[in-house]
Amino acid sequence: MQIPTHLAIIMDGNGRWAEQRRLPRILGHRKGVESVQSIVDECMKLGIRYLTLYAFSSENWGRPQEEVEALMGLLGSFLKKELSQLQKRGIRLMAIGELDRLPETISKILKDIVKETADNDRMVLNLALSYGSRNELTRAMQTLGREIASGKLHPDALTEADIGAALDTHAIPDPDLLIRTSGEMRISNFLLWQMAYSELYFTEALWPDFSRDQLLQAIQEYSRRQRRFGLTGAQLRDSNIRDGEGRH
Repeated sequence: MQIPTHLAIIMDGNGRWAEQRRLPRILGHRKGVESVQSIVDECMKLGIRYLTLYAFSSENWGRPQEEVEALMGLLGSFLKKELSQLQKRGIRLMAIGELDRLPETISKILKDIVKETADNDRMVLNLALSYGSRNELTRAMQTLGREIASGKLHPDALTEADIGAALDTHAIPDPDLLIRTSGEMRISNFLLWQMAYSELYFTEALWPDFSRDQLLQAIQEYSRRQRRFGLTGAQLRDSNIRDGEGRH
């Protein structure tokens, strides 16, 4: 089975999971946290090196204030509880997005854990918080625009690598596979630049019900696909043959 180096997940369906059971939406989010813990464990066992979770979007700030406050409380509790486990398992925590919009208490906890786990190297857990890809791209263009205005960078010399280096994800590779739960078939302003060649997998399962078996099913489907990056299948086969000859 071909294991993706970088797996990204849009964790969708917590609220609907609760509504289907006539429960408060926040209970669905709490159940979703349990799924996060389970899937992180499974990804480590599978050897996935980078896991990016779409935890809270820029647009989520527009939800009812009571729900936003509850989500921030869950985030704070998760971070506090997980620090010892992250250290024990050698997981490095990263975060992307407009992190300055987070409540000050959450922001401090997050910064402390990012710093404390910076040397861990078994896996990177990357949380997209207050994140929107268009906003990320806008901030990247502003950074590059300032470099051009200051004379550090000529506009004609601007490369894709320069843009990638200005993004929040500059320290990690682009996702190989995106999974979205809950049956929705869109990427919702998530990693638009980075997912130019990612494989996409959609499942009807709501995030609180997303299990190890469903994760394996997604990866097995990923394994069956041929990632050509604009080339033909014949070109890839020839390239693989040449690479094999070079190793002998």
